[in-house]
Amino acid sequence: MARIDDHEYLKLCAQLASCLTISIAAAKKKIDLACASKGIKDISSRKGIADKLLKEAKKNTTKEGNSITNQLDHLLEALAEEENFMVED
Repeated sequence: MARIDDHEYLKLCAQLASCLTISIAAAKKKIDLACASKGIKDISSRKGIADKLLKEAKKNTTKEGNSITNQLDHLLEALAEEENFMVED
């Protein structure tokens, strides 16, 4: 895909990346895949898809009451029976 230098589009990509705690490249890829599945190629429609994905991500974060980073922190916590587990080579 050709490089898009539209400031608003890049801003939406950055906001989506921040909300999902992913890289900007991953956010752009997510938008590209959504646009490709709908056959969208023009920049104004891409901005609409990016805005829609951003709103969904924000809604999911506030609806669940915790952010993705909090979910990751919870998943990385060691259980009591696994605290002293060590892997040796």
